[in-house]
Amino acid sequence: MKIARVVLDISTHALDAPYTYRAPDEVPDTAEYELEVGCAVLVPFGPRSAVGFVVAIEEVSARELSAELDPAKLRYVSRVLSPAYFDEEGAACARWLAESCLAPLSACVRLFTPPGGVPRMVRGPQGWRLQQSAVGEVDDRWVMLDVGAADFTPRRNAVRQAAIIEALRAGELRVSELTVEFGSVSSVLRALEQKGVVRIERRRRFRGMQGPVLASRTSSAPGAIAAEGAVVGAADAATAAGAAAIAPDAAIAPDAAIAPDAAAHAAATPAAPEPDACFTPSPKPRLTQGQAAALEAIRLVCDRGAGEAVLLDGVTGSGKTEVYLQAIEHVLDQGRNAVVLVPEIALTPQTVGRFRGRFGDRVAVMHSRMSAGERYDQWDFIYAGQARVVVGARSALFTPMREVGIIIIDEEHEATYKQESAPRYHAREVALWMAARSGAGVVLGSATPSIESLHAAATNPRWQRVALPERANGRPLPPVTVIDMAREFGSGSRSMFSRTLAQSLHDELAAGRKAVLLLNQRGFAKFVLCRECGHVPTCPDCSTSLTFHEQGSYLCCHHCGHRIAAPARCPECSSPYLRKFGAGTQRVEADLRVLIEGFGLRHEVPIIRMDADTTSGKNAHQTLLERFGAASSAVLLGTQMIAKGLDFDDVTLVGVINADTMLMLPDYRSAERTYSLIEQVAGRAGRAHLDGRVLVQTYEAAASAIRAAAAHDRAIFLRDELPKRRALSYPPYARLANVLVWGQSLQDVSDEAKALRAVVERRVRDWVGPFGWKVQDAVPCALAKLRGTHRWHFVVKAPAGTDMSPVLLPVFRERRPRAGVSVAVDIDPLDML
Repeated sequence: MKIARVVLDISTHALDAPYTYRAPDEVPDTAEYELEVGCAVLVPFGPRSAVGFVVAIEEVSARELSAELDPAKLRYVSRVLSPAYFDEEGAACARWLAESCLAPLSACVRLFTPPGGVPRMVRGPQGWRLQQSAVGEVDDRWVMLDVGAADFTPRRNAVRQAAIIEALRAGELRVSELTVEFGSVSSVLRALEQKGVVRIERRRRFRGMQGPVLASRTSSAPGAIAAEGAVVGAADAATAAGAAAIAPDAAIAPDAAIAPDAAAHAAATPAAPEPDACFTPSPKPRLTQGQAAALEAIRLVCDRGAGEAVLLDGVTGSGKTEVYLQAIEHVLDQGRNAVVLVPEIALTPQTVGRFRGRFGDRVAVMHSRMSAGERYDQWDFIYAGQARVVVGARSALFTPMREVGIIIIDEEHEATYKQESAPRYHAREVALWMAARSGAGVVLGSATPSIESLHAAATNPRWQRVALPERANGRPLPPVTVIDMAREFGSGSRSMFSRTLAQSLHDELAAGRKAVLLLNQRGFAKFVLCRECGHVPTCPDCSTSLTFHEQGSYLCCHHCGHRIAAPARCPECSSPYLRKFGAGTQRVEADLRVLIEGFGLRHEVPIIRMDADTTSGKNAHQTLLERFGAASSAVLLGTQMIAKGLDFDDVTLVGVINADTMLMLPDYRSAERTYSLIEQVAGRAGRAHLDGRVLVQTYEAAASAIRAAAAHDRAIFLRDELPKRRALSYPPYARLANVLVWGQSLQDVSDEAKALRAVVERRVRDWVGPFGWKVQDAVPCALAKLRGTHRWHFVVKAPAGTDMSPVLLPVFRERRPRAGVSVAVDIDPLDML
């Protein structure tokens, strides 16, 4: 008897184990897919049906099965809904994630499925029904004249037949394009095809790719692409709705002009070259001694195949990316593939361009700014085995890339590598687990490595640290000047720009150079305060003040989006004396424009603002950076997203408007994040032949994070930070679990948090005794109310290296849900606000 272990696509701890179903005894000839590990299936579940994913298939006897359940009651898999999305390794990783992250198993399995491409059950008026995937392949139908066209003459009243044949004499066209011009053409084309007048081919089109791949379908598997698939150079620009009108004597297709000579379409025929046939990779620069040593260390790790890690600790501009590229080339030459993770905010066209410039169309890209259809196509491109290198955000780890020989995590210190919703995994830990199983090498690169990674490189024999202390071009790191804004204020200056920064901006812009200004705050001002009664308008649904936005004159909550018009008078006392406190990017932009206009420069200086407001649109990042790069002199003003991944030769000045934004947050990582941010943004200056300088404005000039960044000396920061972490049992000297409880009722939330904390404390005491672990009291979160829900939490601390799941997992799997209250557990949290 063949059985299938199925994880139901229902995200709850209550269904957190695979269910057993019997495989069909016979597969009908009409079945589209086979039952195998990784496929989606429709199965009976109680009185209804459910979608699930097969994580194991076993051949067992009835006697063997009887020890587990009654074989007579075993129900059959109703239908196979998809091909295999993942294999046994993917299933094993999902199980590991569910245990290590204390997450629902179904949520972990879903990581391995195509974005938006999975069928699901939805509830309607008549009950549950199966809904097919939201996105899928763009399966274009192309029409061309066949051999029968030469002798065929349409009937006199067959007007559309004649018009279609005439249009096709100019070259092949999509069915969608013919539909735009002539209306419904399905029956006409079917009749012409039966007479041998036209031929219709199905070709797969990839959305959003540079040079979309067009190929004939040859298999029912996702992304099955003919080996002779052609690359069309024109952009994937239009859909049927936007297709140009087709004139009787010529035709214009969305992707390229169709010349009267059908030979003009040779680029879109199977005779065209494969994607890499005409590709010339970008030249490889000569490596510095440090780069060559780093590359050799990475090659050895990849060749040993033991799943080891290399921490590439290189200053900004040290050439880490070139080391990555040549390490990938080494792996590809061995027949294995590569995965490169980049923080979402650093996943710029510059970054992607460097990998495509070296490896061409073998590079797939995955990130959240792509449409669902584009992400599906890239996933499918990888599934088909056409991609050799995947570049993307943390989710790129779960794409169906086979034979991975190297996993690179650039800017490994970034918090965006931690998933904020279930499963709350960290990409670094997942990469290390995968590498240990597959033998791949893991490379973690950063100019400011996380304290955890530095500690692992110093204590774990499977890790090694390789330093790149100098820039690849031999230029020095830019000098950093700390400006004490308290002294500036004391001397009578009230501007957000210190005298030194204002003068430096004048000098650099007058010389036709560029500047980067960092402010880690959206909006025009942090909050509005009544100077008579002290009232601050706050969000009714979150424990935070509303942020003032000048454009549109409104107050907005940056957590839930609640928005009101900016009041002319205080809502409490009607006083007209409302003052805006704190500087956001909009206000800095306005004041900066006034400052620059006062310089009286002969040339115009554009200010390009990059924050969450200006980059919300598709391709907005690329457009803004292109404007900055094209200008002869400009200022790039932005939030954290401009601190890394930018490489402009003519940036000579970097200014940090307020370095204290994160330093005062009630979070043990605030100092580390401050040091990292300043050091990273400082690296944007003086990257080429021009000298650079960095000015850091702060009210906390004595803070170790500020002093360390100013001196480009991490040791200053670590000497102050590590003793505090050890004394307070924080990472890397301990492991943490943050248990978050939230709901509409404050009483219910506080009661549940306290009760759950008591259960966890008893479990810890019974399991490990009174020593080594600590369960802190349940208290309101620093952000005690968010999007209308009250939030409490408590923190569990365990010795470093401890597996916390055997202690905590049973508590949360056995917990009975409480109406109106939600609970989540975050192992190794990066944010506890």
